[in-house]
Amino acid sequence: MKNIRNFCIIAHIDHGKSTLADRLLDFTGSVTEREKQEQLLDSMDLERERGITIKSHAIQMDYIHEGEEYVLNLIDTPGHVDFSYEVSRSIAACEGALLVVDAAQSIQAQTISNLYLALENDLEIIPVLNKVDLPSANPEEVTDDIVDLLGCDPEDVIPASAKTGLGIKEILDAIIQRIPAPSGKVDAPLRALIFDSVYNPFRGVETYFRVINGSIKKGEKIKFVATDKTYDADEVGTLRLKQFPRKEIKTGDVGYLITGIKDAREVKVGDTITSAVNPTTEAVAGFEDVKPMVFAGIYPVDTEDYEELRASMEKLQLNDASLVFTPESSAALGFGFRCGFLGMLHLEIIQERLEREFDMTVITTVPNVSYYAYTNKNPDDIILVNNPSDLPEPSTLNRVEEPYIKASIITKADFVGPVMSLCIEKRGEITNQTYLTPERVELTFDMPLAEIVFDFYDRLKTVSRGYASFDYSPIGMRQSKLVKVDVLLNANKVDALSALLHVDNAYDIGKKMCEKLKELIPRQQFDIPIQAAIGAKIIARETVKALRKDVTAKCYGGDISRKRKLLEKQKKGKKRMRQVGNVEIPQEAFMAVLKLND
Repeated sequence: MKNIRNFCIIAHIDHGKSTLADRLLDFTGSVTEREKQEQLLDSMDLERERGITIKSHAIQMDYIHEGEEYVLNLIDTPGHVDFSYEVSRSIAACEGALLVVDAAQSIQAQTISNLYLALENDLEIIPVLNKVDLPSANPEEVTDDIVDLLGCDPEDVIPASAKTGLGIKEILDAIIQRIPAPSGKVDAPLRALIFDSVYNPFRGVETYFRVINGSIKKGEKIKFVATDKTYDADEVGTLRLKQFPRKEIKTGDVGYLITGIKDAREVKVGDTITSAVNPTTEAVAGFEDVKPMVFAGIYPVDTEDYEELRASMEKLQLNDASLVFTPESSAALGFGFRCGFLGMLHLEIIQERLEREFDMTVITTVPNVSYYAYTNKNPDDIILVNNPSDLPEPSTLNRVEEPYIKASIITKADFVGPVMSLCIEKRGEITNQTYLTPERVELTFDMPLAEIVFDFYDRLKTVSRGYASFDYSPIGMRQSKLVKVDVLLNANKVDALSALLHVDNAYDIGKKMCEKLKELIPRQQFDIPIQAAIGAKIIARETVKALRKDVTAKCYGGDISRKRKLLEKQKKGKKRMRQVGNVEIPQEAFMAVLKLND
């Protein structure tokens, strides 16, 4: 056990985490020349294209240091804020972390939030200054920033370049010298933490775990504490590039487990594995069910593809247990699903994977968050509102609570003004402002989650010219004045365009929605009124003018009454057409509502 080291790499997006992992694997000889490729641990096409890690990966390396053999377990973590729960579980499975900071970009918001997670778990931090070979690198200044942040000596910061391989040996030596060996009781009952799971279509769910106490043997009966289900350990082993089956995984080590589970929801990240015969009395702390933060409707473009979409979603859920969906129907779009996501990036990835892996073209409705509503009749009973149409009638409503977040934004000092005014416009309240260096400021806001769902991130990047980095964590529910704004086309409600908005923003957004829809809805033979309404009160209106057919063209001269007769006939026809005519809404209209500020 004293020769095992478990560590993870924490960094902001694009600071060279995956490339550094590649270099470590090369240097320890864990990959052959044939297997080498860029971003080796990012196995999904989508991850390679976007340059982000979506699923975390674990891999084991052997390294000989001063004549002794060491086993190094690298537990890779996704970098994006949507997946912070997975990051926290991966961190809990380690004793140390490499804090990678880009020498050109310095410390960003996510670096700090992941660092705090690591410090809460008492991890040994090894600071690595990456990309020192770049012409724009500023190693001395960034080293000072790291020293201020961590309170370490400047000599502790390892300069490296994952691209050229500079400093890789120093990093490996530091891992062995500075990170403590795992501590655990070898003879205690089995207690292991699940930090990830992957679905394999042939073998079921593969569970990745770290043994804290005891050991897990092939063929023994095991139990998952949170779900209270028992399984047989059909195969256990260690994770190299390919899986290596073993007879036993001992205390302190990391491995995989195959039990033949076919339903990914039975394996929960953060759960504890123990022996069914001799169970442990205490589970690993910190387990929680992953809660979706953002909800949106996903509908097939063609209603006949509904069953096919259901099958695709179920297959996707096997690979991503944090996707939640329930069937719903909409008058405008037919049958579809109301889906819960961890955040906007998660929603984008699910949409993209549906299109790529299952050839499903889908319409996504306006994303929203879930609210708590209370009625006058039962003021203590919470009504969960995931869809604007679930909101009780305004006359029976007592109050509505919405989820709030603590947002931390790091930006250059020049952009403090525009960033502040953007956050205040989004109903944010500033709680703190700290100058990390004379040039860099950290701003902390409390703001409603609903406000950052739409275009907040894009606009933040615009007002700060790309220099701001953003991170958030939920802080609970707060009471708020919310109203449901409906959109009516030709006096018919379009439920897919309804939104829950704050009273102060309802008029502006209602007006903008109508203007945007007026541009996008094609003209018909009759006038189409587009209205935004709160309850029965219309707050904004635009009209798409009719295409007028010139019915009097064939009248050349003659009495005026002949022309009038034709026009009257046309008027009656238009009236009838307007009563029976239905308005086709193009798909762009559903997405355009998200980009009201463009």
